Amino acid sequence: MCTSLDVAAYILAKKGHMTTMKLQKLVYYAQAWSLVWDERPLFRDKIEAWASGPVVPRLYRAHRGRYEVSRIDGGRASVLDKDQKDTVDAVLHFYGDKSSQWLSDLTHMERPWKEARKGLPPGERGRKEITPAAMMEYYSSLK
Repeated sequence: MCTSLDVAAYILAKKGHMTTMKLQKLVYYAQAWSLVWDERPLFRDKIEAWASGPVVPRLYRAHRGRYEVSRIDGGRASVLDKDQKDTVDAVLHFYGDKSSQWLSDLTHMERPWKEARKGLPPGERGRKEITPAAMMEYYSSLK
């Protein structure tokens, strides 16, 4: 199984440099749709419901302090198999040209992030996990 860093490296190889917020959201949607389409997680790294939307802490640590990135240290795009690449490519086809703010706003309207943020005031940092089960349940209802 690949890691969130590998998925991020693949996304950057396909789309070029982008903001770290956009990269986080694209990795999140890649995980969500892999759960639905492939019936398996793309990676095992935890996703948390931060004030800015879903964030993969492991990926955050890799780009911390940067606004934009063009590569991720430790990420290997080559480890994704054909099905994983097809899933990420489909996500990039739909979400890839959207702005980081548009993607963040979208995640804020969706149940997995909202449920994990329950009880937290807006803007407060949260560390509650957005579980694969919550993602699978919600995104499979959108098919």
